[in-house]
Amino acid sequence: MKTPDAQDIVLQDFPAAHPSLRLAVVTETWPPEVNGVALTLSRLVQGLCERNHQVQLVRPRQASGDLGARDIGFEEKLMRGMPIPRYPQLKLGLPGRKALMASWSLQRPDLVHIATEGPLGWSALKAARQLRIPVTSDFRTNFHSYSQHYGLGWLRRPIAAYLRKFHNQTLCTMVPTRALCAELLSQGFERLQVVARGVDTRLFDPGLHDHTLRAHWGAGPGNLVLLVVGRLAPEKNLDLVLETFEAMQAEHDGVRLVFVGDGPMRDALERRCPQARFMGSQTQAELARSYASADLLLFPSLTETFGNVTLEALASGLPVLAYACAAAAEWVQSDHNGWTVPADDERAFVQAAVALAREPGRVARAAGQARASVEPLDWPQITLQVEALFLRAMELHRDGRRGLEAAQWGAKSSVAATPAGSLSSKLSRNVNQIDVKNIEAMKSTAG
Repeated sequence: MKTPDAQDIVLQDFPAAHPSLRLAVVTETWPPEVNGVALTLSRLVQGLCERNHQVQLVRPRQASGDLGARDIGFEEKLMRGMPIPRYPQLKLGLPGRKALMASWSLQRPDLVHIATEGPLGWSALKAARQLRIPVTSDFRTNFHSYSQHYGLGWLRRPIAAYLRKFHNQTLCTMVPTRALCAELLSQGFERLQVVARGVDTRLFDPGLHDHTLRAHWGAGPGNLVLLVVGRLAPEKNLDLVLETFEAMQAEHDGVRLVFVGDGPMRDALERRCPQARFMGSQTQAELARSYASADLLLFPSLTETFGNVTLEALASGLPVLAYACAAAAEWVQSDHNGWTVPADDERAFVQAAVALAREPGRVARAAGQARASVEPLDWPQITLQVEALFLRAMELHRDGRRGLEAAQWGAKSSVAATPAGSLSSKLSRNVNQIDVKNIEAMKSTAG
């Protein structure tokens, strides 16, 4: 029998499977509720599961018969909740620290990530800290800005103080834009990291343009369809939409206005603008078709922490007219993929829209640039960045370094002080001082 020569031996190096993390994700909103927090968080959870992490989703029970979904790839822990005033279809999670401590004592998460700052989120924060589990958080909603639109402006400062106290007890708070990061740093928030929201570039696609839908809107090839997407509520600045529409009609009698969404202002808007089309709430597939079939997204809101509709529209080949804040400030370049005007300058917003009504060819040219500008923001890349931050937080927690200031994350030095560059370079700076290429090595250490 021949003895194998050294040259005949082939060694195959099979890398060890990386250890998965057990993550508890706490939120007070979740699909089928329709809002930016619920939809983007569900995509993040899906991405984490695809990355082989075990996820426990902690959320309020949405209805009396809500038993939790099955065969969804992750575990659900349902908690008590109550309807939110004026938004009865949404639930506010009630305190549940003891229940969470009991659950996490039996099956301990490697990390708790809190997406909302309500009573349930506060309970999760206290339970995790008592059990010495590392905690990270998201800053997803400008509650302190919303208060002024509901006659509660006097609550703005107390709400801001509560949010600061909440987030400063976590190892890291993820914020969606550089501008918001700088604003929160100036207000005393610590350990902030910029992570943009993702967009589903497979779902939102210019190829879904639908002539039949445009005909339903009363629009043909020569018309200019303005689309408004979001909750029909005071904080969305919808009075400016009507003013803009009327000014554009004076220049171009083929302008059409379409609203997608529902809310407390719908009846009043229908009375004031009977020629507009009101489509109500739509599924994600229906919304994608609406984006791809319109010509210009009007987005005059000043209360967004991000504004997911901006990315969804751009991915659909739909240019955006918005104020230079939130996502639009980071991802819209005037006369390239849309237009921005200075924040709260209503006259500039209307004037920009009127100029487009006079020269609709500019809208068509911007449509051709829109999708390419957000293609780097696919959800797998965003999930990778979030995973890197989780691992970094676990490393700091393990080393007993929870008290490190934001500079240790690179937030003060490279987020607040560095000016925004080109669209293509922004994504690479979202996770500061973390090399996502080393994630697998970090996982091995965490495990």
